[in-house]
Amino acid sequence: VQPNNYSTFYDDQRQNWSIMFESEKAAMDFSKQVCIAKCNSSPVLDSVLYQDLLLGEGQGVEGGDSLEIAYTGWLFQNNGLGQVFDSNVNKDKLLRLKLGSGKVIKGWEEGMMGMKKGGRRYLIIPPAWAYGTQGVAGRVPPDSTLVFEVEVRRVKLVKESSGSDGQSVSSRDSPAPSPVPNSDGFSAD
Repeated sequence: VQPNNYSTFYDDQRQNWSIMFESEKAAMDFSKQVCIAKCNSSPVLDSVLYQDLLLGEGQGVEGGDSLEIAYTGWLFQNNGLGQVFDSNVNKDKLLRLKLGSGKVIKGWEEGMMGMKKGGRRYLIIPPAWAYGTQGVAGRVPPDSTLVFEVEVRRVKLVKESSGSDGQSVSSRDSPAPSPVPNSDGFSAD
């Protein structure tokens, strides 16, 4: 995924191709289909597949960083999207999570690494990285592969040390001044 509705890829002869789409939505829809095709052509899905839809900006997130995300989750059925089983997109509350804390499924922890604020990503998560043989009663059948579209709305990077003036300093912060964080410690949208 590239800025201005471009996507680039390599073919099996390692030749570089670039496609320009007429809209952001068309570029995202194509990227989603690429991810589904990767899943369907994989003999065994034993790790998280992901495809960036929008790159976002700023520092890529790592373990320990706190995020606020909007998401929609589907069951992967008949080689494509099945029914939605969870979403917070049209709700007032974003999901807050700290990467690496083990509070969400392992596939999210893995699949969201490196995302940036404003980024959107498509995740296809095999059962072993999701809810496994248990599933979720009434919502996710046992041994289900899941598909999520996630968007990082806010990021709070891990503060790694304190400066001599008592201000928190992160070795990952850029030298440019940042906006004053609001009271919850997340940067403004």
